[in-house]
Order: sequence, then C-alpha cells, then structure tokens
Amino acid sequence: MGLFGFLKKKAPERGPKKELPPEVSRVVETLRNVKDPETGLDIVDEGLVYGLTVNGDEVDVFLLLARSTPECHFCQVLAVNVQRRILEDTVRILKEEGFKRVKIYNELGLLLEEG
Repeated sequence: MGLFGFLKKKAPERGPKKELPPEVSRVVETLRNVKDPETGLDIVDEGLVYGLTVNGDEVDVFLLLARSTPECHFCQVLAVNVQRRILEDTVRILKEEGFKRVKIYNELGLLLEEG
C-alpha cells in the first residue's frame, strides 16, 4: 500500500437501509415541492428537513435553518425573508395535501410556525 493507499479503502457498510413508513414517505415527497427561494433546490434535497412526526392528519416538521453572518445586517434580512418563505410554503403545501395541523420546529425544538 502506497502513501495514499488508505484513501482507496471503502467505508464499511452500515447495514440495510430501513424503509420509511408510508405516511412519512408521503410527507417527504410532499416537502420536495417546497423550494428554497435562494437556491431553487427543494428543502429535502438541500438537507433542511431533519425530522418528521406524522400522526394521522397532524404533522410536525423539524427544520435545520442556519443563521447568516451576525455582522452583515443585509444578510440577516435576506435570511429572515428566505426562512419565512420556506415556513409559509411548508405549511401551505402540507395543508393542501390534507393535513389538518402542521407545526414546524427549528433545530432547538422551538415552534416556528403553526397552521
């Protein structure tokens, strides 16, 4: 093995991937319709969704919403507007899908939006 041979090693398998329950898969696919207005990517592929709880027609969504640079006030305004749009679109799209109660939390578990 050469000096950089360790880079060629494959990572060990972590076991079979578990299938998501159908109701969770439905929410994940629905959330693919919520686009980040800055990047144009959906919030699932962008990695903003890190948790879901589905109970009948109620859904709790946990989003990872990063803060912008504190020194840049313009950046903060942009970030707040982008986050607001993502929250509003998430609630609207899940309500259109038939969910009666939608709650969105941030990474700290604080309620951000309810509909």
